[in-house]
Amino acid sequence: MNMRFTAKARRGTVALTLVAGLALGAAGCGGGGDDDKKPQNTSSASKSGGGSQPNTQEGESEEPIAELKGPGGLLLQITSAVRDSGGFVTVNGALKNDGGEMATIPSALSGNETEIMNNGRSLGGATLVDSKSKKRYYVLRDTDGRPLTTTGFSTLKAGESIDVFLQFPAPPASSTDVTFQLPLFPSAVIKISG
Repeated sequence: MNMRFTAKARRGTVALTLVAGLALGAAGCGGGGDDDKKPQNTSSASKSGGGSQPNTQEGESEEPIAELKGPGGLLLQITSAVRDSGGFVTVNGALKNDGGEMATIPSALSGNETEIMNNGRSLGGATLVDSKSKKRYYVLRDTDGRPLTTTGFSTLKAGESIDVFLQFPAPPASSTDVTFQLPLFPSAVIKISG
C-alpha cells in the first residue's frame, strides 16, 4: 500500500509540474508589456509558500475581480481570469478561511463526477458559464482524469489562505464576461483578459 501511495504521489507531482510548465510557457508568450511584472510574479510566488500549487498570474492584480463567500467562513477571492494562446482560460485566486475556527473543505467543491472525485479534494466542481453563447465549461482534466485545478487540501486553519488555480476550455474570443460557479458558493461574473 505504501508503494502504491508513492506511485500516486509521483504521478501527481509530475502532473503538477507539467501544468506549471504549460502555464509558465503560455504566460511567457504574452505581450511585451508584461515583462515588467515577471519579477513580481516570481517573488510573490516564492513568498506564498503554496508549495506545488502553480499560480503564474499571482500578483498581477492586488484587488480581487470577485469575492465569493462560502460555508464555514471560506472566502474565494478571484484575482485573474486569463485567456491563454493554448485555447484555455486560467482562473487564479486564493481560498481563505475567514472564520475563527479550522474549516474543513467540503467535498462538494470537487463536484459530482466520479472521475474527478476519485482524485481527492479539489475545486473540480467549478464551471464557467458563457451566457452569450449559451455554453457551460467544466474544469479541464489531464490524460489520467485528474482535474487541472488546485488539489490535495482538506482543511484550512483560521486565517489561513492558499493560492488556487483552475483551468477551463476558452470560450469564444468575443465572450469576455462569464459567470464563475463553484458548488456551495454564490456565482460571480468575471471578466476574462488576454
